[in-house]
Amino acid sequence: MIMKSFHDGFKEEFNTLYELSDGSFNKRGWSLGIYLESAKRFNYHLTMHHTIEETYLFPILGKKMKQFSESEGLHLKSHKGIHDGLERLEGLIQQYKSEPNTYDPTKMRACLDSFRDVLYSHLDQEVEDLRGDNLKNFFTLQEVEAIPV
Repeated sequence: MIMKSFHDGFKEEFNTLYELSDGSFNKRGWSLGIYLESAKRFNYHLTMHHTIEETYLFPILGKKMKQFSESEGLHLKSHKGIHDGLERLEGLIQQYKSEPNTYDPTKMRACLDSFRDVLYSHLDQEVEDLRGDNLKNFFTLQEVEAIPV
């Protein structure tokens, strides 16, 4: 349940960035700088979330659940696709911060669109894979309680 709320938060942040990318952030009282800081925070938070998962959770889960394994892991492949998009987003953020007059809503939306599907699919699939009734097919309660969350 906790992971679902984190993942829903990422979707909400993404949706806000997407919705406001057309320049309507001004109607919300945001400047371009505030909008770009919001995009930068989203990027940072999602990167940290995935780094923690990859460092502490996936190695444990991957021993018994192939979707989290390093060799066959769908989730690691998804992370790569998401992070490719986040790198493109970071490049745009840096460009628009240094040259605000080059801000292009179409490019910003295209960048966000480029990783939306992999992001949303990943967030939903991870929640599904880590449901309690699914985890008990792979781990004992004691093993789950020992996972460093």
